This record gives sequence, structure tokens and C-alpha cells, in this order.
Amino acid sequence: MIGQTHRRHRSIEFRKFLDRIDASVPADRDVHLILDNYGTHKTPLIRAWFAKRPRFHVHFTPTYGSWLNLVERWFAELTTKQ
Repeated sequence: MIGQTHRRHRSIEFRKFLDRIDASVPADRDVHLILDNYGTHKTPLIRAWFAKRPRFHVHFTPTYGSWLNLVERWFAELTTKQ
């Protein structure tokens, strides 16, 4: 698991995070990302980035996944500790 926090949650910050993942994971490995449906994850900038990197596989969570609330709380706690 690779994590990173930013003050803002725009596609620019998400792109930096993707670049970090790309640099950290060996080139011969596939990368599976589990993402929520936040608009930042679907901008033209991000779609173009993914299109150039076929080893990245994006899996979007269901729009109404109540079981994810626990995960969201955990991520919020990590963010506040930064």
C-alpha cells in the first residue's frame, strides 16, 4: 500500500500521487487501484495518464457502498495526523 496526503484534492495532486506510484512499483508489475467515484479521479488529465500506462487497472467502488464508511474514517484519521 502506498499512501500520500495533500491539503487539496484536485487532479493535479492526484496526478502527482500516480507518478509516485508509477516510480515506486517495478515496471514489470501491474498496478490495481481501487478508487471512489470522486470527479478528480476521472478528469481528462487523469484519463490521458491512465491511457498511456496499460499496467494500471482502475476499479471504482460502488456509488453507495456503505461498507466503505469505515475505510473513509480510517483515511480521515490518517489525514488529520499528518
